[in-house]
Amino acid sequence: MKYFKLIYLSVFFGIVSILAFFNITYSYYLNLYLNLNTYIFTFIVSILLTILFYYSKNNDEKKITIYDKILTILLGYFLLPLVISIPFYFSIYNLTFVNAFFESISGFTSTGFTIFNNINHIDQSLILWRSASQWIGGLYFLFSIILLIDIFDHSFKKSLTNFLSFNKSETFKQAFKIFLFYSLITLSIFIILSLFDIRLFNSLNLAMTIISSGGFLPSNNLSNILVNNSQVIIISTLLLSSFFSIFLIYNLIFTKNHNLNFFNEDIHLLFYFLFLLIIFFVFLNFENNFSELFLSLTSSISNVGFSLNNSSNNLSFVFLILVIIGGSFFSTSSGIRFLKIYSLFKYSINEILSYSRPKNIYINKHLFSKDTFKLDEIYKYFLSVIVFIISLLILTFLLTLSEIDFESSFKLSILTIMNTVNSSMFGLADFSFYDLHFITKYYLIFFMIIGRLELLTLLIICKKFLFKN
Repeated sequence: MKYFKLIYLSVFFGIVSILAFFNITYSYYLNLYLNLNTYIFTFIVSILLTILFYYSKNNDEKKITIYDKILTILLGYFLLPLVISIPFYFSIYNLTFVNAFFESISGFTSTGFTIFNNINHIDQSLILWRSASQWIGGLYFLFSIILLIDIFDHSFKKSLTNFLSFNKSETFKQAFKIFLFYSLITLSIFIILSLFDIRLFNSLNLAMTIISSGGFLPSNNLSNILVNNSQVIIISTLLLSSFFSIFLIYNLIFTKNHNLNFFNEDIHLLFYFLFLLIIFFVFLNFENNFSELFLSLTSSISNVGFSLNNSSNNLSFVFLILVIIGGSFFSTSSGIRFLKIYSLFKYSINEILSYSRPKNIYINKHLFSKDTFKLDEIYKYFLSVIVFIISLLILTFLLTLSEIDFESSFKLSILTIMNTVNSSMFGLADFSFYDLHFITKYYLIFFMIIGRLELLTLLIICKKFLFKN
């Protein structure tokens, strides 16, 4: 096996140790001793792994390949949740290893599926640990994009940087910016929720859930937390922080020339969101309760997925489509990405028009950019859609073999691959993951990880091992 950048994993094991220390402090402060030993054990293990990985790093300056980077990230999606699963496995709730690992993978991939049937009966420190697993998972996902920046398309790179590729210093600079803004946005969400009279404990957990596009809640139902329309509206608005690019505010404030390339995707997303808002308000507001509909809308496009208990599921197909489309390239949301689908649609229309009106010239470029998107980018977008469809069909088939009805299997497959929690707006609020066969849980674990990896990376790995030349 080729040399991995173990320093990359060492950093995240270090962050896990910090979160474990925070849980230890929190447990001592509130006299929550039920699961205290599990956090101490997690702290020791993560510290040891941090030191081991750091001092095992190779000093060879040979350039790391894209395959090494992808395999390093994939390794992290298995190793880090293993350590995160320690408090679940050794807790007082007698979880099996499969259930503990399922819960940690679900948190780390920001999916939100849970094997706990009653969150209100869980120790507060473990609820906080669940939320923290989402937070570090969202950060890991953003760092992974930086590490794999070379495989992404030119149009997506320009929303982040003018560099064609990152050297070590630029990678460190961008990673530090991500950590800083990710932490500041989390803190801002926590403060705003607290100002709207949401309990501090709930505000902290929701802040880590929202910024990471996760689905874990500190209570059985969101209705138990949000008691008035103003709270519903504000949390719906805050969900947009994981829909737009994490660098949007930074680029607005600090970009001197305000080059539209840095805002190209976010401008498209803004018009897309406003269009959806008008459609939902005018045509789909059947019960004249727009605040709940607004929550379902923003929760879907940001791939968070939670909704209020009384949310109507007659729009579940619409919400699933929005989940598939997703949000910004450089956000914690999943999905195929709006700009990819828009580019494919525009290219297809232009191709049709060019045959029907051969004398006219149709230029393939985005509305707010001078650059045209190239044919190889279109091929990549098309392949991403094909990989998604194949993954969806395979997982749906596997779930139906597990004696889950086809409709639930199909919906659950979409939510799994798009890392979105099951809720009432999808008609899956009462779905129990605890009762699933352990093999089915492994299916879901695998596809949750597949959903978090950029689909293009799967094609690159297949090319590496299937086509040696």
